Amino acid sequence: MLKKGKALWLLAAAVCLALVLAACSGDTAGDVEETDGDTSEEAGTNTGEAAGEGNLDVGIVLPTRDEPRWVQDEQRFKDALADSQYTTEILFSQGSSANELQNVETLISKGIDVLIISPHDGDAAGAAAAAAAAEGITVISYDRLITNSDAVDYYVTFDSVAVGAAQGQYLIDNVEGTGVPLYLYAGAASDNNAFLFFEGAWSVLQPKIADGTFVIANSSEAEALADQAELSRDEMGRVLGQITTNWDPNEAINKAQTHLTAASDDLKGDVAILAPNDGTARSIADTFATDSDITSYVVTGQDAEMASIQYIIDGKQSMTVFKDVRRLVEDAMGMAIALLDGNTPETTGAYDNGAKEVQAMQSEVIVVDQDNVKAELIDSSYYEASDFTGLE
Repeated sequence: MLKKGKALWLLAAAVCLALVLAACSGDTAGDVEETDGDTSEEAGTNTGEAAGEGNLDVGIVLPTRDEPRWVQDEQRFKDALADSQYTTEILFSQGSSANELQNVETLISKGIDVLIISPHDGDAAGAAAAAAAAEGITVISYDRLITNSDAVDYYVTFDSVAVGAAQGQYLIDNVEGTGVPLYLYAGAASDNNAFLFFEGAWSVLQPKIADGTFVIANSSEAEALADQAELSRDEMGRVLGQITTNWDPNEAINKAQTHLTAASDDLKGDVAILAPNDGTARSIADTFATDSDITSYVVTGQDAEMASIQYIIDGKQSMTVFKDVRRLVEDAMGMAIALLDGNTPETTGAYDNGAKEVQAMQSEVIVVDQDNVKAELIDSSYYEASDFTGLE
């Protein structure tokens, strides 16, 4: 589903040029006014050949520059098209759905054929997707799913349910005894991935909550649902309402401090902590480490951020789920190039976004802890050994 706009634009430009040439060759002479146009680029990043108005192939909108993950993605997207005939521009929405829509409209005005967008808010991004789809632009939801919109064509993602299941299983495999206090934390309720992560974690943790291995320490809503193996979206929403960090490390600190202050002595000691990602994991771990009544903790994470890898090496964070974004970027750009070449992209599954089943390409995830951090992240050249201290 590619635009016809470029061909029409070129035809119109050719007609205009012919008229101008005809006028210039006529006998009537007139004054010619010269103007200096501003050819500076919009805020963002252009890669590939110079892209003029109507000549941009792929538009990419990422949620924020304020998290290392997305800045790294920016560079990887640049690299992915560096030797390509296709052009792209990368814009950041800085945590604003209004900025996101404006970014998409800017890219539409530049004639994109494919939009790759990682939404700030899955529901709100439907407006941006609809604006692109109305112009015949193919919309690829990247890493985060645009929800409740039929304007989404494809989804490139890691298996988010598998991420949560890996986090939950790690807690199960690394605690001892019964009655272990379990502190639950989640991402932003506006992010569909937060629900998928929690769904995966709950699927493996719930049987161990039911049999007494874990005792939920910080969510009355989760306690009330402890006997349910599967939760509805509304039920998960009520739990996330109590444990959300909004992906914000500072909010995670505040939540953790509040929970520890309210916790009785029998909910301290050796504890398990489901933290949704690395940024919140470090904040929560630091907070729990300052409570003298916490004797030990097992805490999860995801994204394999450099700071968290150092925490894992130092024993301050237990694990992270490594999602090799090099592969995710390759999958997204491979899908875009297939579309630009007139081909149907390969997919491996589908996700219900509330309005349609969105065809998806899924990438694998890997659990990383002290035992395999070197093999998975150093030997694979994802990071350099010199980036860390204490790495054996």
